[in-house]
Amino acid sequence: MSAVAANVIEHMFVLGIDPGLSRTGYGVIESSGSAMRAVAAGVIRTDPDLAVGTRLFELHRDLGDLVAEYQPEEAAIEAVFVNKNLQTATTVGRASGIAYLVLASAEIPVAEYSPTAVKMAVAGYGKADKDQVQKLVSMRLGLPEAPKPADAADALAIAMCHLQSRKLKAVGR
Repeated sequence: MSAVAANVIEHMFVLGIDPGLSRTGYGVIESSGSAMRAVAAGVIRTDPDLAVGTRLFELHRDLGDLVAEYQPEEAAIEAVFVNKNLQTATTVGRASGIAYLVLASAEIPVAEYSPTAVKMAVAGYGKADKDQVQKLVSMRLGLPEAPKPADAADALAIAMCHLQSRKLKAVGR
């Protein structure tokens, strides 16, 4: 078997992260060849009434627990999207930084994808709406329904995007 073929059928766990200070979505996908299976998906929530430092600490702790439990070989995170709301971009950036810190501490390689790239990978259309992405995530992973809340489905979509991108890069070598 060639080195390219070996890379394509590799078995691995990938952690997808949709960062946010109030809600950080996470999704763990097990991949073996072209088959993907959702292992876990959910949301880490922090209390908006707590100090920002406390919330970031809780996010750090909870992401660390996820990494310890699922031991992903790689991770993917959605790039911080700067829209008109600078406050939102700032809090997402803080949460994203915590995710990078947790992953770097565990020596897990991280790839970053724009929201458009994630939608393109999952739905084949970079401007797909959230409902389309959620339906396609559940369909492609064989789930009876889309994971709730939307942040969990988004995190699975980010992990799927990474796996698809990884396979395309391996074939292109």
